Amino acid sequence: MSNPRVRKIADRIQVIVAEMLERRIKDPRLGFVTVTDVRVSGDTQQATVFYTVLGEDKDLEGSAVALESAKGLIRSEVGKQLGMRHVPTLDFIHDALPETARHIDDLLEKVREADAAAAQSASGSTYAGEPDPYKKPRADDAVEDE
Repeated sequence: MSNPRVRKIADRIQVIVAEMLERRIKDPRLGFVTVTDVRVSGDTQQATVFYTVLGEDKDLEGSAVALESAKGLIRSEVGKQLGMRHVPTLDFIHDALPETARHIDDLLEKVREADAAAAQSASGSTYAGEPDPYKKPRADDAVEDE
């Protein structure tokens, strides 16, 4: 999607779909849906709409069914507002990015706790060898060299 025209179409589709979900689609199965991204193929024949749903798994399933049933209405509105000869087909895909980010944050928090525990256990420890492990010339060797 490096073409500026395709990028503009994707941005416009995102706005149109978000407005449609907010104002015109009155399906009770539709939860609190946020359109996170739209990707359009290079030939503008396919548009993939990524969305997230605030709530539980049943809200996600209901929203997916509602979006599939409203796909035709949303596509016709996209065609009217874009004024294109060939309107891209819409595919709605649940965006797993928030769940993935939450999982990564949880893992990072566990690592921070493990690092803090390791630092605390190492705070009173000493080195296993001598205090200064580097070899230095002895005073006797320095006198012989001169």
